[in-house]
Amino acid sequence: MPRMLDVSDEVRAEIGDDEADRLLAGDNAPGSYDCTSCRTPGDSAQERTSTVLFIGEETAVLAFAHATCLPSQVVQVTEEQLRGAVKSISGDGADADRGQAVPEQAVLGVTSGLVLIGGELHPALVVEPTGPIVRPGTTGAGDDFLPLLIEQGFMPLTQLNEVPPVLHGWSVLLAMGQLHAVLQPGSNGTQPVAWWQAHQPLQVTEGWRTAANKLRQVLLFAAPVGSIGRQPREDLLRDALDKAAANGQLVGVAMPLAGT
Repeated sequence: MPRMLDVSDEVRAEIGDDEADRLLAGDNAPGSYDCTSCRTPGDSAQERTSTVLFIGEETAVLAFAHATCLPSQVVQVTEEQLRGAVKSISGDGADADRGQAVPEQAVLGVTSGLVLIGGELHPALVVEPTGPIVRPGTTGAGDDFLPLLIEQGFMPLTQLNEVPPVLHGWSVLLAMGQLHAVLQPGSNGTQPVAWWQAHQPLQVTEGWRTAANKLRQVLLFAAPVGSIGRQPREDLLRDALDKAAANGQLVGVAMPLAGT
């Protein structure tokens, strides 16, 4: 049966029209899968699902994610990361269509929600990587995601009782009511560049968009992999944010809204 799959243009360009069409028709797509972002089960017959293609030097692995966790995209990884991921697939490790490969590398999952602070609802984005992020040029099993963000001006948060300060030079790009990117300053005063960019614009709720247009700013919270997870309701998302903050695993800033 047809699947509720999102196949981006760049994924289609890599796998070819025939393979993309077979996936959309349900021939090669899994029914159930483990989301490559939040690691929880998904069902491509019941909910929108993104195809995520991990490409190494010699190998490509097709994985699947909830569309609310990640947009369909192509991700460049090292061959060593892919080899380790392919070994985790049960049975024939070369069968990329099973979509169980989860390379440990820096794919950012972004979730939108409204967060109540000081009696007012604020539009927020929550960023959580799919794996540990190490400092560029280093090796090891550590996670430098929060230290790297703190160096960029993000504030460590121990509780969510006030709006974090504005991070000047950064902004959240909303166009035609959809989320397109988080922009950071370019080097040496050049044009802003995308820190995170949706390969397919992400939908936000009308309430989120209304709050963003009213306040003209968006709160951005970030936490290490495994701290927040995919929460189906905003109250559960808030609980996860509060827990991450109490555990010293949350940073945040406010960013001006660009667009409408």
